[in-house]
Amino acid sequence: MSQDVERVYTVNLGKVLLSPDNQRAKRAVNMIKEFARHHMKIEQIKLEEDVSHLLWSKGIKHPPRKIRVRMTKTDEGYVLVSIYEGEEESIKEEEKKVETEPAAELEPAAELEPAAEPKPKPAAEPKPEPKAETGPKPEPKAEPEPKPEPKAKPDDAPEFFKKKDEEKKPKSKSKD
Repeated sequence: MSQDVERVYTVNLGKVLLSPDNQRAKRAVNMIKEFARHHMKIEQIKLEEDVSHLLWSKGIKHPPRKIRVRMTKTDEGYVLVSIYEGEEESIKEEEKKVETEPAAELEPAAELEPAAEPKPKPAAEPKPEPKAETGPKPEPKAEPEPKPEPKAKPDDAPEFFKKKDEEKKPKSKSKD
């Protein structure tokens, strides 16, 4: 048994959505057990508590679409299904490397190239200030913000419907 002790699989649980919504998480558990029986060739399957918590984390109606698991054959003659965490650790390590590398690359590049002075943006033409009398300067008045247009009222109907309503109204015949 030592040659096939441990394997990592991604179990697709998409077909769980075909079952009624009040039985989906139960069906996901059964699908993982069925998958393990098929691939590991052993009838006794045990799920770790973490796998069960992951499947039931969003309730019975919304199990995950995929789950990455580690299946381990034990000496007792059953398969233990647990969450695969090795991939998450390697992703975190890669992210740390990516974050540190660009900063290291930018520093030598800045040393090699002379620092270019940023071009000043063309200033807007200054407005001529009115000559103020002696005394305190008046503060500029803030422009009022434009009022948002009121939303359509329920009785405001598009013209298309107004025309139809006019056609449907019977013209009153007056007695003269």
